Amino acid sequence: MLKMIDVINSISVFLFLYAAWTDFRSWKIPNTVVLALVALYALRTAAVILGSEDVGAALFASSGIGGDVGAGLLMFMLGVMLWAFRLFGAGDAKLFLPIGLFIGWHGMLPFSFLLLVLGVVTLLLLRLPVPLPVAHLAFFIRVEEIRVSRKVPYGVVMVFAALLTLALPIIRQQLG
Repeated sequence: MLKMIDVINSISVFLFLYAAWTDFRSWKIPNTVVLALVALYALRTAAVILGSEDVGAALFASSGIGGDVGAGLLMFMLGVMLWAFRLFGAGDAKLFLPIGLFIGWHGMLPFSFLLLVLGVVTLLLLRLPVPLPVAHLAFFIRVEEIRVSRKVPYGVVMVFAALLTLALPIIRQQLG
């Protein structure tokens, strides 16, 4: 079961990165990506339950599936409120659901901190002009379009904050 969970986690990382890329390219996050991430989480949940010795703890502990679902729903509601106030796009609001599912209840504080830091860094970087030697490259042309339009693809920042949050336990384990 652990191998299946690792495969699901790896596929989810690629889907999160694809969501960030599409948001960067077009300010849109496809519904299919969000639904695929939710479906992957459901598969991961099934694998966790089947491989668990204590199903009750796996389901209802704050560090288990219950905490993950609670975090996902809370973050989705926050995203919908930000969308209603026109601070977020609909794709960003929807992306909060799978991010919350994967980072879980205990990942919400590190995610919030990383989201704040990466958001501020992104806004500061967007204030800098694109260096002339690389201004003709497609990536930097897109950065300039984003800067001029003042529409920030928040999905990119959200995904990188989520991936860093997911990597924190691995980093702690390597350092400890």
